Amino acid sequence: MKAAFQDRYGPLEVIAVRDVERPIPTGDRVLVRVHAASVNRADLDALGPRPAFARLFVGLRRPKDPRIGIDVAGVVEAVGPDAARFAVGDRVFGDLFSHGGGAFAEYVCPREQALLPISAGMSFEVAATIPHSAILAIQGLRLRGGRTIKPGDSLLVDGASGNVGPFAVQIAKSMGAEVTGVCSPAKIDFVRSLGADRVLDYTTMDYTRTGERYDWIIDTDSHHSIFAVRRALKPGGVYVTLGGTSLPIFAAMVVAPLVGRLTGRRMGLMLWWEPFKAEDIATVVQLIEAGVVRPAIDRRFPLAEIVAALRYVDDGHARGKVIISP
Repeated sequence: MKAAFQDRYGPLEVIAVRDVERPIPTGDRVLVRVHAASVNRADLDALGPRPAFARLFVGLRRPKDPRIGIDVAGVVEAVGPDAARFAVGDRVFGDLFSHGGGAFAEYVCPREQALLPISAGMSFEVAATIPHSAILAIQGLRLRGGRTIKPGDSLLVDGASGNVGPFAVQIAKSMGAEVTGVCSPAKIDFVRSLGADRVLDYTTMDYTRTGERYDWIIDTDSHHSIFAVRRALKPGGVYVTLGGTSLPIFAAMVVAPLVGRLTGRRMGLMLWWEPFKAEDIATVVQLIEAGVVRPAIDRRFPLAEIVAALRYVDDGHARGKVIISP
């Protein structure tokens, strides 16, 4: 089978597609023929890695696991002797972030707990957009203690046009929020089409300096200082960041909670993330089936062009998700 690998850290060119033996499922593993995968920011972050201190967990000199790709959808072709949840022919999807990755391939062979059934009528491509990005979005709208967006709340999504942002905009609108999206000028119409009430062009307007204050801010990739963000939050407001480089992540983990506590706000990195949580997946699927949320698919690339696909996302061209087809 063909699969993409990253054997060392570096630019996109370190990724290569090569032929390897098709895995044989053992224990509770499930062999899945991949029909669609999708690109996430996490796939690009793995190249550095980003943040840099992630090397402590994923490998100091080189990646411990060279497989790449986390969102996957396909059909079960074989099951291990201890697998009990799926049978040959079942349509499944999953987030392989906690299961070794490897979605950019013709086959994957994760433990069955990494997968859920695809609902009848949902395409493989749509299913492949959901596992990572949609869950980050829905959980970013809910604090660890259960507090969430309320009807009438004002929400700002910084990075509204990428992988997570389009889901966050649409899910928040379904909850009754007034949504402001932040994006590049080329994507303003796209973010408006998602249902955003207002759209800010980050090249001409810094949301932390407009004087506007919000009940909730989701930052898909931290670029502003915690003190600047605090100015844009109402008293009692919430700031949740999902990622960034080392310094912003450190600030979100250490400085933000302290600043928030001292100023009556909730601020910090989303440490309560539960990858591919079944209840949240069910909620997102219901919203999609009801036509309330529309997964945004920009372009499709074959597996052989995985480097071009990742570059397209890394260069900031993608409006929503990019699909990889084996």
